[in-house]
Amino acid sequence: MNGPILAFETSCDETGVAVVAGDRVLSNVLSSQVELHSRFGGVVPEVAARSHVEAIRGLTHQALMDAGIHLNDLEAVAATQGPGLVGALLVGHSFAKALAWSRRLPFLGIDHMEGHLFSPRLEYPDFRPPAVALLASGGHTQLVHMRDWGDYRILGETIDDAAGEAFDKLARVMGLGFPGGPAIDRASEAGDPAAVRFPRALSQRRHHFSFSGLKTSVNTFLEKAARSGELPSREDVAASVQEAIVDVLVQKTLNAAEDTGARVIGAGGGVLANRRLRARLADETDRRGLDLYVPSPRLCVDNGAMIGAAAVYRLERGEATPWGAGVDPGLRLGAV
Repeated sequence: MNGPILAFETSCDETGVAVVAGDRVLSNVLSSQVELHSRFGGVVPEVAARSHVEAIRGLTHQALMDAGIHLNDLEAVAATQGPGLVGALLVGHSFAKALAWSRRLPFLGIDHMEGHLFSPRLEYPDFRPPAVALLASGGHTQLVHMRDWGDYRILGETIDDAAGEAFDKLARVMGLGFPGGPAIDRASEAGDPAAVRFPRALSQRRHHFSFSGLKTSVNTFLEKAARSGELPSREDVAASVQEAIVDVLVQKTLNAAEDTGARVIGAGGGVLANRRLRARLADETDRRGLDLYVPSPRLCVDNGAMIGAAAVYRLERGEATPWGAGVDPGLRLGAV
C-alpha cells in the first residue's frame, strides 16, 4: 500500500495538511496562527478552532495541487485524534472523516505524539527502533522508549509545565513576546549562557521533568535584580534560561539512552527547533557514539506530514479507525 494519504493536523494553533505516499512527502502546507494569539500572550482555544475552520478547506486544495493529485488518487485520509485542544481537534478530525466517508476511503485517527515519533523518518529512512525519543512541545515533554514501531513505553514526562510552555511563560516575564521559544532563542544569541545559574530541577529522577520551579526562580531573580539596580542584560537572562532548559532536556535524554541501552536517539516537537538544543544534542550524542535523528525545524513543529507518516504505517498494518470514534484531548501515547 503505497498510494497517497491525505493527512490533517489541527491539535493546537497550526493547521497542517499534507499528502504522503510511502516515505515520500508529496506536499506539506501549514497555516500558523501566531499573529492571532500573540496579542493574548498564548493560545486561545476558541480562536484556534475558528481559525482552523477558516483555513482547512483552502489548505486541502493547496496540498492536493502541490502534490499533483486528485481526490480520486487517494488511498486513505488521516487526522490527529488527540491529544490537543478539543475544539481544534474536532475541526480536522471531522473534516477528514467526512471527506473519507464521501470518497469511501479508509479513515485513520492518529496519535499526535506518534506523529512526532515518525517525523525523523520523513528525512532519515535509516531511523528505526529500538530507540529513545525526546518529545518536547508546548503541551508535552516526554521521553519514550521505542521498542518497535507501535510499541512504546513512556519512560518519563513533565510533572508540571512542558518545556515549550516554560519558554512561553518565561518569555512573557522577560517581555520578549509570543511564542516564547523562538523569542528566547533569538535573544540568547547575544547573551552569555553562564551569566546566571538557574536551577535544574528533579536531578534525582532520571527521566522526569519539572519546569515550574525555574519560572519561580527567574521571577525572583528579576525582582531582586530590579530592586538592587543591578539587572543583567535581557540577552544574558534569555541565554541563561535557555541553557537551564536545554541542560535538563539533554541530560535526561542521555540518561534514558544509557538506562535502556539504546544506541539511537530520535526527537520531535516544536522545542526541537531550538538551535541550542539541537547543537547540544548533536555534540553530546557524537561524544558518546550515539546515532541522532532530529528532523529539520519545519518538521519539528506540528505539521500534516508527520500525521501522514504515522498513517502510512497504520494503513500498512491493515488498520482503520471506526467511524464512530471521536477525538480524545487527553489521549495517551500507545492508546490508539
